[in-house]
Amino acid sequence: MAGPKIRPARGPGSGGGPAAAMMPGEKPKNFRGTMSTLGEYLKPYRVKLVLACIAALFSVVFSVVSPFILGMATDVVADSVLTDQSLDFTRLGQLILVLLLLYGVSALFSGWLGFLMAGVAQKISYQLRKDLSEKLDRLPLSYFDHRTHGEILSRVTNDVDTVNTTLNQTLSQIVTNGITILGILALMIYINPLMTLIALLTIPLSLWVIRQIVKRSQGHFKDNQRFLGQVNGHIEEMFSGHIIVKAFNGEKQSKEIFENWNHQLANAGEKSQFLSGTMMPLINMIGNLGFILVCVVGGALALQGRMTIGSIQAFVQYIRTFNHPIAQLANVANVLQSTAAAAERIFEVLKEEEELPDSEKDSPLKAPQVRGEITFDHVSFHYPTQEENPQPLIQDFHFVAKPGQRVAIVGPTGAGKTTIVKLLLRFYELSGGRILVDGVDITTIPRKELRSIFSMVLQDNWLFSGTIEENIGYGSANPTREEIVSAAHSAHIHHFIKTQPGGYHMVIQEEAGNLSQGQKQLMTLARAFLADSPILILDEATSSVDTRTEAQIQKAMAQLMEGRTSFVIAHRLSTIVDADVILVMKNGDVVEKGTHQELLAQGGFYKTLYESQYL
Repeated sequence: MAGPKIRPARGPGSGGGPAAAMMPGEKPKNFRGTMSTLGEYLKPYRVKLVLACIAALFSVVFSVVSPFILGMATDVVADSVLTDQSLDFTRLGQLILVLLLLYGVSALFSGWLGFLMAGVAQKISYQLRKDLSEKLDRLPLSYFDHRTHGEILSRVTNDVDTVNTTLNQTLSQIVTNGITILGILALMIYINPLMTLIALLTIPLSLWVIRQIVKRSQGHFKDNQRFLGQVNGHIEEMFSGHIIVKAFNGEKQSKEIFENWNHQLANAGEKSQFLSGTMMPLINMIGNLGFILVCVVGGALALQGRMTIGSIQAFVQYIRTFNHPIAQLANVANVLQSTAAAAERIFEVLKEEEELPDSEKDSPLKAPQVRGEITFDHVSFHYPTQEENPQPLIQDFHFVAKPGQRVAIVGPTGAGKTTIVKLLLRFYELSGGRILVDGVDITTIPRKELRSIFSMVLQDNWLFSGTIEENIGYGSANPTREEIVSAAHSAHIHHFIKTQPGGYHMVIQEEAGNLSQGQKQLMTLARAFLADSPILILDEATSSVDTRTEAQIQKAMAQLMEGRTSFVIAHRLSTIVDADVILVMKNGDVVEKGTHQELLAQGGFYKTLYESQYL
């Protein structure tokens, strides 16, 4: 089932929001519009929702009628005592049988209701997660540049779970509690209108108490969620960086910070739980006031012969349970606010502006046909979030890389070196100019086909939780074991792998904690060797390895780059002295261009960089 179509927002950055989980009492910006959009997700399940309402109706009706039948049974016993007649066991047995039947049927319909709502809630949660996952795949890289991982994760997990809980429990509570109130009220009026009026006198007081408690507890619940986020964030930081903490003797400071947040969390939790915990006792106390009045009036009416003992018993049961659904409905109103806020955060992501769509035509360029000529035709770029006040990062960049040429890009941090690579792979769209591969504009090449042309090794190496073999083979179509081993040999990581328990089947731990930085970088190099793409991109590919290993890798990479167009981004200039051409970048511009010897002879910015490292 496809979810409802949600119109993209006009411009980037519209989906920002708090990264924390949904907090009780948090209110949406547009409750009606959000609930209307959520209703679109419910439309395909209208039949099940109608059946759920029917199940709720029968479940509540049979449950509400039961005290009335029990009162009739009580009257049978009372009549036999008061009239000194023999007990009518046949009538009493019939009423008890009917009562048991009502309880049983009510339980069956209640179970059916839970089954239906659980199914609807899970299907909608599945669809929301699916829509979010697909949407995130279509969002530009600029969206992720300005949002934390925790914020995005919160939308896919916490917010969807909040909606799921509401659909699974709250909707059925609205129906069942509403029907319960109406059913109890109707039977109370039927039994005795005067006693019903007396019982209803306590309701305004109950609602006032509920309002006061909810108003005072919401702030503490928000604090509870905020401090919980601080505690969790601190624990995650300390355990992920526990080596640094121990190395700098930061245990005491870490403990003090934790105790501070933990104390505030416990304090906020104690207050919020205490206030919310007082709701039902106070409601019950107010209900008992009505209960006392009902008993007094009911007793007087019974003495006057205007009510039976069974009627009084049934009425007392109704008044004892009448306040409970009212309190639940009051709480549901608060929950719906939080649910709408969670759904709103989900829909904000689904409305985000997407990447420009790929051309539906067949790709004019296939990876096996690529010669490797790359043309940067007067390229300029500024970040999409700077539409109003653009600060150009790349300005009028023009360069042609010949097939098989080794192109090195050097310059200080922030000069735009890595941005050039991201533009080449269409992680960002150009602000001006064109990039051509073998004379073909990359905007006419589907992104999947375009990125298959490149093998990339980034400075920030990435490995996922899985075996070494799976990590090296990532991105390659069904590689054989022999191909993986060959790639590992080329990257000089084979010997290390063979010394590990399980060899190529060793499972890499979360965040590759059982590998050094150098070993992780060698693993990603092996992945690039295996991909064997016509164009190679190396962004500080040897920054985390020792000098001896770097020399070996440089030799292996020289073989890999043979016959391929290669872009090498480097800070250590010793690694790019053999490049065919070196582009020296500064503030988004290419200020110098030439071979290593030519640039040194010019005595310009490149020579300054080189001498700062080696003299």
